[in-house]
Amino acid sequence: MNQCNLVMLCLAAAGCSTLGADKLDFSKLDLSKLPPPANRQGVTYANDIHPLLEASCLRCHGQDRPKAGLRLDSLEAALKGGKDGKVIAPGASKQSLLVIAASQIDEDTAMPPKRGPGRRGPGGPPPGGPGANPPTQRPGGPPPGGLRGPGGFGPPPKPLTAEQVGLLRAWIDQGAK
Repeated sequence: MNQCNLVMLCLAAAGCSTLGADKLDFSKLDLSKLPPPANRQGVTYANDIHPLLEASCLRCHGQDRPKAGLRLDSLEAALKGGKDGKVIAPGASKQSLLVIAASQIDEDTAMPPKRGPGRRGPGGPPPGGPGANPPTQRPGGPPPGGLRGPGGFGPPPKPLTAEQVGLLRAWIDQGAK
């Protein structure tokens, strides 16, 4: 594993965005695993994409906590990209790192980060060490130790579904407006 891939893996494991175009070798990706673009025309950020991103992405890439400098809470910010570069290539969803990350076809850039052995989302290993069972919900309150997730609040974000990634692709292919 080269140094760049090792850094990306470590940052992804820590829940950081490493989506810059110069950081990903598209030739090593199986783009046939991408969900197809949705057939819907006239897809817009405001009406169709922002609600998807709000539910799954903005906790870590919103105004309050833009990990890796990437904000997805406005069209302008999403098109600008983050510290590692642009994540959207208008007109080319297969070349858009946001699509690659959201579709989770690449383990190193999957967003939200995929859980691995001993991990419970971006927050790290569960209390009690690797393999420990997560606390159960107590009636009338949060699980022991509080709710977990990025930043220690709420459950971890859910990945976009194949249909949602397809809508994201359609939006980008239509010019990301």
